Amino acid sequence: MNRMKKVLAVTLSAATIGSVAVAGTGMSAGASGTGAGLAEYALNAYYEGWSYVWGGAEPGAVDCSGLIWSYCGGDRISMLSDAQANGRDWGYVSDGIPRVHGLGLSRPNHVGVYIEDGMEVDARGSDYGVCYQQIGENGYNNWDCWFKLTAVDYPTEGWENFNGNYYYYEDGEYIVDTSRTIDGTTYYFDAKGHSSTTPSGASTSSSSKSSSSSSQKSSSVRPTVWSKGSNDDEVVKIQTRLAELGYYNGAIDGDFGDLTDAAFRAFQAAAGLTVDGIAGSDREVLYSDNAPAAKTEVAETPAEETPAEETPAEETPAEETPAEETPAEEPATEAEEETAEGFVMLQDGDFSDQVATVQTKLAELGYFELEATGLYGEYTTEAVAAFQLANGLEATGTVDSVTYEMLFSDDAVAAEVPEVVEETVPEETEAVVTVEEVSAEEDADAVQNAVDSAFSSVSVVSATTPASEYTAAASKSVAKANEVTEKALEKSANIVPAANTAQVQRTANIWLWLVLVAVLLGAVALVLLIVSKKQSGARKASKKRTSARAQLNERW
Repeated sequence: MNRMKKVLAVTLSAATIGSVAVAGTGMSAGASGTGAGLAEYALNAYYEGWSYVWGGAEPGAVDCSGLIWSYCGGDRISMLSDAQANGRDWGYVSDGIPRVHGLGLSRPNHVGVYIEDGMEVDARGSDYGVCYQQIGENGYNNWDCWFKLTAVDYPTEGWENFNGNYYYYEDGEYIVDTSRTIDGTTYYFDAKGHSSTTPSGASTSSSSKSSSSSSQKSSSVRPTVWSKGSNDDEVVKIQTRLAELGYYNGAIDGDFGDLTDAAFRAFQAAAGLTVDGIAGSDREVLYSDNAPAAKTEVAETPAEETPAEETPAEETPAEETPAEETPAEEPATEAEEETAEGFVMLQDGDFSDQVATVQTKLAELGYFELEATGLYGEYTTEAVAAFQLANGLEATGTVDSVTYEMLFSDDAVAAEVPEVVEETVPEETEAVVTVEEVSAEEDADAVQNAVDSAFSSVSVVSATTPASEYTAAASKSVAKANEVTEKALEKSANIVPAANTAQVQRTANIWLWLVLVAVLLGAVALVLLIVSKKQSGARKASKKRTSARAQLNERW
């Protein structure tokens, strides 16, 4: 029986070790994607508007780690720990991020993808979906660490194609602000690392050759988004159209630089689109016949059309005023959003730049005493409720359109600063304390005098005084102490206010009885000591007389 148990135990142990080994190999699978491929995959997720689903790992519905895992696989739970355990490069974002496409970004309970030039993509939450932002643009995307994913292959040497541009990697990073002669051709690389010339027969870096076919396809596909740093024929079309609409006056060179970026952002603001400088699906509006022209043309058109349509001269200024005010209101996108029908209520749990704007305004009015973080928490809810109460609104703690309008209006009521009325109380208290101290000192002096007098009376008695006289002297001392104490109490009753008299009397009575008890005990002890000495002397004298008689008897 015991032998069968041992065999069964060994079998179970072997099965357990085998299962752990299988699980371990599954978690440390080899690379199945490239850095550039992951970066483009994440960008496409943003422009295709993928939704956030907790636990999701399928294209179109992902969470933060699911966005990365759906592209390359690997570790699904702890990507940074997996990279560190497998000896992959990693570091702190505060020390700088290497020039590498598709790095992983990490902070507690969240991961994202590094694109390039300080930009990142992450699946942020059900209220936000997949976001594309500059690192550190708000408090939410302040990342702690960067790392090379175990399931992604990163180039070390050679060409890399990303988002329509070609980069050249050396020692694991793409080079910038320099030139290289490669296969007899000299290439110049700008501050973004973009090559001035498309390399002939260019292939991806050697490290990406071992990646899967899906990742190779991802790195060679034509880009679907264009932004600052892009350089190809599509950028030429974008620049041409922006110039037609009056937003762009630079060179039509196919380089998405600073001027093109500023022009495209101005177009997005005028068209009511998200102002991020990224040309993705926004190009449909840009190329359409309804694309808004630049502000200068928009302002001139109503001025010319108004006289032709309106006959009365008095009504013309009234209609020209909105046409002139429209350009001034366009930059204030938040003001337009608040009056729109689709205004999104701000409430506990939200996280956005608009929340940070509300927090800043509450701080100006004295309702919010913390730094604006963009996170709508319990403190923000309490601050909003306090503002609503002060301004005659229902204290819901949420920011609806009515609360938002009141908050940013000139009629917004600031928080009342409570007046400090504490100064008068300490003064009165100090006065009472002073009276008590004075009376206490006088009472103490009086009682001390009584005690001194009692002991002096006792000390006057000589050693030959009978015991009855000791007792009489002690009684006189006690009576004298009583007399002094009563006088002290009468004096303190006249000084101490009526509200404190009872307390002072109780305190004095306790003190008085303690003194009296001490005096009586001292007097009694003194009397007993003297009596004891006398009796001892009498015994000694009796012994002497007895011994003298004994001696005489012996002699006689």
